[in-house]
Amino acid sequence: MILTYALWFATGCFSLALLLNIWRLFTAPSVTDRILVADTMTVNVIALVVLYGAAAGTALIFEAALLLAMTGFVATVAYAKYLLRGNIIE
Repeated sequence: MILTYALWFATGCFSLALLLNIWRLFTAPSVTDRILVADTMTVNVIALVVLYGAAAGTALIFEAALLLAMTGFVATVAYAKYLLRGNIIE
């Protein structure tokens, strides 16, 4: 019973954080801030997926969260490399 309330509370907190990240995405002054916001949004989405997996009681969702984490990491590295060097593949 308390686990259900904790999962709902955590889902609400991460959903609020995701909404605030979306707001920051549109109001960020520079491209580097937008990249940081996109990475933070990836972390929040992963947290929401993991919380859904815990609430549903299935382990398949955790593999989806792992795939999201790997994709988010590669995207962040690609964006940063593009900003530093002007291209991704050398």
